[in-house]
Formats: sequence, structure tokens, C-alpha cells
Amino acid sequence: MIRVACAIIYRDNAVLVTQRGPAMKHPGKWEFPGGKIEPGESDEASVIRELKEELAIDFMITGKLKEYEFDYGNFKIELVPFTGKIISGTITLSEHMNYAWLLPEQLLSLDWLPADIAIVQEVIKL
Repeated sequence: MIRVACAIIYRDNAVLVTQRGPAMKHPGKWEFPGGKIEPGESDEASVIRELKEELAIDFMITGKLKEYEFDYGNFKIELVPFTGKIISGTITLSEHMNYAWLLPEQLLSLDWLPADIAIVQEVIKL
């Protein structure tokens, strides 16, 4: 089981989503930004580190959603979603090919990474 922290980042009523780059697994799929939790690293520290590395932003956690498991067949992941906001920095993509700010009701229009779909549905309900 691979633990992955992700961020649901709000700005006004919109949510930040990122599109995976060509060098990543599942290129072109959309996801909530984040990444693998390293051994000995807390879930919270992981999401803050990943957002700094991948998007050049500082993230303030304001809440946590339910964790979800997803089975890709050859491996399983456990997604740990945090809600929050950007406190400093300007989004600069280092691995992703695109990003967008979407209203929750627009999220299902994207081609999502399968593991993120349960979180998308949760965000729409909030």
C-alpha cells in the first residue's frame, strides 16, 4: 500500500486541479496535487513538501477529508486528502503540464486519475 497525500486547494469558490505531465505515470490525467508520503514523514509534512516541490507554493492545511483506497491491480494506494489554501508563492509547474481553477460542479468534466474520482465526488458534495 502506497500512502499519498493530496491537496484540495480553494481560492474563492474554485478548486485547484493539475494535469499530469508527459514524464509522469498516467500522463494527461487530472488530479489533486500532492505525492507519496516518505517513510518517517507525517501526512501533513508530505503534502506541504510536495506542493512546494511540484508547484512552488506554500500551503496551509485547514482540514482533512476521509481517506480513500484505490486498487490499480498491480499496486494499491491510500489517498489522504487535505483541504487548505495557498499562503505564498506563485504556481510554477515543474512536473505537471497544466493547472486550472474550477468550480466544484465543473470537476467531472475532466479526465481524472482513477484514484482521485472518489475525492472529486466528495468535493462536489461539500
